[in-house]
Amino acid sequence: MSSLENDVRQFCVRHGLKLNKDLGQHFLVNEMVLAKIIECGNIKEDDHVIEIGAGIGVLTRELLKKTPHVTSIEIDEHLIPLLKQFIRINESTSKRVNEFTIIQANALQVPLPNTRYKIIANIPYHITSPLLRHAFLEAVERPTSLTLLIQREVAEKICDTKDAGLLTIIVGLFGTAHIAINVPPSAFLPPPKVDSAVLQIDCYEKSLAEKDVIEAVITLAKLGFSQKRKMLRNTIGSLPNGMERLAAVNIEATRRPQTLSLTEWIALAKTGN
Repeated sequence: MSSLENDVRQFCVRHGLKLNKDLGQHFLVNEMVLAKIIECGNIKEDDHVIEIGAGIGVLTRELLKKTPHVTSIEIDEHLIPLLKQFIRINESTSKRVNEFTIIQANALQVPLPNTRYKIIANIPYHITSPLLRHAFLEAVERPTSLTLLIQREVAEKICDTKDAGLLTIIVGLFGTAHIAINVPPSAFLPPPKVDSAVLQIDCYEKSLAEKDVIEAVITLAKLGFSQKRKMLRNTIGSLPNGMERLAAVNIEATRRPQTLSLTEWIALAKTGN
């Protein structure tokens, strides 16, 4: 047992903490994975880091070693006092504790900053898709990067451009994604039932298309992927002038949505403008 796992176990026992699996509470207790997340985040002293699902603060106190500008969002009000206490255990972060912000709320309902920031988080897996939409499609200022510990299967789908899905398209419009490290269930307390991965998304300075085109891409992609195994003639082709739009950008109507490149989705979206 690592010293981190021992610390977390003792802390939970001492405070009689029972984790809420409905909220996806699985505390990271693997020091190597924790270090990899920090490495991927490439945190500078003046970076503003948004952490989602802070829990008791295992990742929080490592973030605070790099920058005092941390905003931790935690939905479970019962964990807030424990979070404050846990990060004070580490003397190297105690001097920064009064310089960071804790928000007790649903992260999907919290407006993201309108100045530059990074998202670095071990998130509840069921909010992966809504969080990416929140960060890329709803935020006034999009993050410069996202370092997310998420379900491995979802991370692999996001990175699979040869068999793309809707999340592949959304992420690809705003940045490049890769898996930094695979993470076994044993890295968490309690262990989840699925494998995990650290997904690194490095965002472009400017998205690949203008807002109206992005909205059109997502509308078309949603329609296309609503019947993923169907040919495009049965989905996009059913739109007014849908077949003509496909032909205009040389996309065969017999193709399926997962085979289209991001460039083709953008070109198809522009035919409606």
